[in-house]
Amino acid sequence: MQKFSLLILLMCATQVAAQFRSYSNEFLNIGVDARAFGMGNAVVANIGDVNSTYWNPAGLAQMGDRWQGAAMHAEYFQSIAKYDYLAAAIPLDNRNAIGVSLYRFGVDNILNTTELIDNQGNIDYDRISTFSTADYALQMSYGGNFFNIEDVNFGLNAKLVYRNVGKFANAFGFGLDAGAQYRKGDFAAGIMVRDITSTFNVWSVNQDELNQLTIDGIVLNEPPEETMELTLPKIQLGVSQKVHFSDKFTGLGELDLNFKLRETNDLVSASNLSFSPAAGIEVAYDEMIFIRAGVNNFQKVENFDGNQEFQFQPNIGLGFKYNGISIDYALTDIGDQSIALYSNIFSVKIDMAEFY
Repeated sequence: MQKFSLLILLMCATQVAAQFRSYSNEFLNIGVDARAFGMGNAVVANIGDVNSTYWNPAGLAQMGDRWQGAAMHAEYFQSIAKYDYLAAAIPLDNRNAIGVSLYRFGVDNILNTTELIDNQGNIDYDRISTFSTADYALQMSYGGNFFNIEDVNFGLNAKLVYRNVGKFANAFGFGLDAGAQYRKGDFAAGIMVRDITSTFNVWSVNQDELNQLTIDGIVLNEPPEETMELTLPKIQLGVSQKVHFSDKFTGLGELDLNFKLRETNDLVSASNLSFSPAAGIEVAYDEMIFIRAGVNNFQKVENFDGNQEFQFQPNIGLGFKYNGISIDYALTDIGDQSIALYSNIFSVKIDMAEFY
């Protein structure tokens, strides 16, 4: 009991010393897989392949005996920022599988002008160098029927985070995600809780390299006093239904609710809770050709005149699957309808079972 009480006390002290950040580790909220983007990210209930490592690790239990790999590359802010994702999943048996995924979101070749002025006050452009700022995450996933509950699978992610701002600062972090899926025939329901343990980052600032800028005794680039930041949990709930139009044509639809434990500009928002819906559909021909559409990111945005405007993000997508290779494309935020980023997303998935 003494050890347990000491652990609780240590956890409470950590919570007090750290601060919750509204936008900590946001690169892990971008999403992966062009199929999911095309469906408005409404896939938490129906996902059942290697990309479950991100959307809901419980979906790994649906892989059967298939070994799968996936990759995605996306660029934002006119290709200034680049986002890369690589994942693999290996079945342990017909109801259990493990996966590993790697994420990087980075901006390269940033000009470092902290040494532009020498000790004599002269401007020397040869002193300009470049650096990169990048966020990395390595994630281990498991999904299976380990509670032996019929039609219900569970999943868990353990993720290591490394964030780097050139030679000036870096951070290490750790966190857990948890998910579950219920499937009965063509109906499915799912829940995904990201950062269920309040993922933390511990920052280290290189004061020697920061080269603090001081004017009239005031430090202009003073580093933050807090060295630890915590990421609040996020919850995604979803239900999906598959329909069979004919022997060749099928349809799939999903409706999700995305919850955040803080006040935001989401469709419904209070002091400690906000949420907005997301919906997606997929029409398939012979499980070979796929057409997708989705809508998400419902927000209330305040204009310069003080009035609020309702915005949402429409998306479309296409997919093609042949001999174990799936190539998917998504066009997000059609017509720049919302404040979200407009982008063309491509991803590829390989089903290794088709090659042996």
